[in-house]
Amino acid sequence: MSLKPKRVDFMSTWAQLQETIKGVITLGTVQRNTWNERFSDVYSLCVAYPEPLADKLYQETMKFLENHVNQELVKVKKGGQKNLLTSYYDSWKQFSRGIDYLHKLYLYLNTQHIKKQKLSDAELTYGDATEQMKEVGELGLYIWKTQMIEPLQSELVNLLLDEIKCDRKGGVTQSTTTIYGVIQSFVSVEEYKKKGNLELYEEIFEKPFLSATGEHYREEAAKLLQEGNISQYMEKVIQRIEAEEVRARKYMYPSSYEKVKAECEQRMVGDHLSYLHSECKSMVAGERRGDLANLYRLLRPISGAQAVLLEEVQNHIREAGMKAISDLKGENIHIDFVENMLNVHKAYRELIQDVFQGDQAFIGALDRACTAVINHREPKTPSRSPELLARYCDTLLRKSSKGASESEIEEKLASSIIIFKYLDDKDVYQKFYSRHLGKRLIHMQSHSMDIEETMINRLKQACGYEFTSKFHRMYTDILTAEQLNTKFTTFLSNANTDLGVNYFIRVLQQGAWPLSHNGTAPISIPSQLERTVRMFEAFYSQNFSGRKLTWFHHLSNGDVKLGYTAKTYIINMSTTQMSILLLFDKSDSLSYSELQETTKLTDDQFPRYVQSLLDAKLLNISTETLSPSSTISLNLKYNNKRTKFRIAGTVTQAKETPQEVESTHHAVEEDRKMFIQAIIVRTMKSRKVLKHNALIQEVLSQSKSRFVPSISIIKKCIEMLIDKQYIERTANSTDEYSYMA
Repeated sequence: MSLKPKRVDFMSTWAQLQETIKGVITLGTVQRNTWNERFSDVYSLCVAYPEPLADKLYQETMKFLENHVNQELVKVKKGGQKNLLTSYYDSWKQFSRGIDYLHKLYLYLNTQHIKKQKLSDAELTYGDATEQMKEVGELGLYIWKTQMIEPLQSELVNLLLDEIKCDRKGGVTQSTTTIYGVIQSFVSVEEYKKKGNLELYEEIFEKPFLSATGEHYREEAAKLLQEGNISQYMEKVIQRIEAEEVRARKYMYPSSYEKVKAECEQRMVGDHLSYLHSECKSMVAGERRGDLANLYRLLRPISGAQAVLLEEVQNHIREAGMKAISDLKGENIHIDFVENMLNVHKAYRELIQDVFQGDQAFIGALDRACTAVINHREPKTPSRSPELLARYCDTLLRKSSKGASESEIEEKLASSIIIFKYLDDKDVYQKFYSRHLGKRLIHMQSHSMDIEETMINRLKQACGYEFTSKFHRMYTDILTAEQLNTKFTTFLSNANTDLGVNYFIRVLQQGAWPLSHNGTAPISIPSQLERTVRMFEAFYSQNFSGRKLTWFHHLSNGDVKLGYTAKTYIINMSTTQMSILLLFDKSDSLSYSELQETTKLTDDQFPRYVQSLLDAKLLNISTETLSPSSTISLNLKYNNKRTKFRIAGTVTQAKETPQEVESTHHAVEEDRKMFIQAIIVRTMKSRKVLKHNALIQEVLSQSKSRFVPSISIIKKCIEMLIDKQYIERTANSTDEYSYMA
């Protein structure tokens, strides 16, 4: 065929084209050569000479389609009301396929004539959108909408709603395919639109359907409430919602799925929240997992509906936690406290996972409840939780006779971090843990150095490097002690010096270890040890210039070998006990005053150490009780079943005295004041001027990872810094501060 424009007789060409169009739109048989000829006819009309006939072709095609749809409307109505849905669907199936074929036949008209005249997206959005030409496929769908759907709209929608209502009641309905096809036609006729292609579907069908659905389930809910208890009601509501979801997927367009579900939930759950909330307390108190899972399933989709359930769960967990840790007594209170709390946490974590699908809102309720329990304190007294947790960790990390395996210890220590994360006063825990760690490392009572390091790393992961920096330094001091003693031995060898005693000296960094000379007894060390001390000081000053050594003899211990008894005994004792016992190396008996004067122990310390040796039966006294008039002598007839042992008083006891606990809390309070003052100075230095409330909030924000300071202590620290002239009140305002450079 020639593509060159030519003169065309429109009427004769249209007559032939019209016959083919009838066959196409009614899905009749159209031969391939006929299709090709009509395709060429469309082209010829569009490029006709001297004037293209595309507009005339478009108008005639539109008239044909309007007549055809009108004829189809008459046929559909003729089938009667009972068969209206089936008749409409059959007609739609034929028309929708036919118009698709016709669209392809008119390809040239669509692409070269109509598309060029279409408005752009920008013109549609911002311009005056006047009526524009539609492509033939779009035109056919538009005509179907205006001349088939709109005249039958009311009857079709009512029949569809009746059919779906019948389906809900389990009755026999028309073919699912027919119902779905009719509803889908409301969407398909506007699919060509770039915007608002669901408007027709939503307006004529979705709105009345949602309204009818809401009314149906409002009645259904009222009926179910009368028939059974809360458990039965929830189960049946879930069944109804799930059934309606399936029904929506069977009939509706996907955009309606969530709307249908939301309507059901609102009518059967949202409208009866007060009733469901009233049953929350008994369900949670009885931990009725099935009912709670159903309640959660129903409340979750409705905004704000879970608040009451969350509060009840939080209160229940808090009550269970308080019950688990109340009235704890005895030696193992720290173990009972931590393990009882871990059991509560584990039980309710599992419940939340199983019942509430691990919902973060309920995990948050668990966290708030555990925080409240763990940080509970009696009025005007500090919380004991940090101290108890530190003691629990110390019990696990310390050598014990219980014989727990390393894997069990590791597991329990890992679990203890759960409790640690809930602590408000982490600085109190830090102080107690530091003291326990110091005692374990100094007296070599750690179960394993690897476990010690692992625990420090866990705390570092939970709270940051700054929190554990001193722990790391303490740990490093002990690890490097072996290397330091080797160097000292080499130093002695090079100096050709033999000390006559075995030794192992640990050098501890003063800023890292929780040790001080306050309250320790002055002592004159035995002459046998003086040379060792002197030589080590010479070695240390030679290798580390500018450092000063301070000896903690009250923390030292050693082995003494008894050679005056029938059997040879090796006894481990403290340096102080050793100082007293070694004085009997040259004399079998000494007076009370001679001993005290030589050792230089104070009046309150001396009797305690002598008594420990008397209790061990290494010494005898001339009087019934120890007094300044007593003469103390060596027990030359000493006898013991064991030949190697340790006597009481050698190592500081694991259990802290009330005075030590009180001093630890006092140290924490002092540290807090310094910490708060540092925050205030740092903040004021960067801000220069700040309002009182803003400064308070800044302190609270920066200190919350370590502890929660009271407003009163923050105010005291502000006053202290004003006195120290770090900050001052501004001249124009009493509640504003400025930084003093």
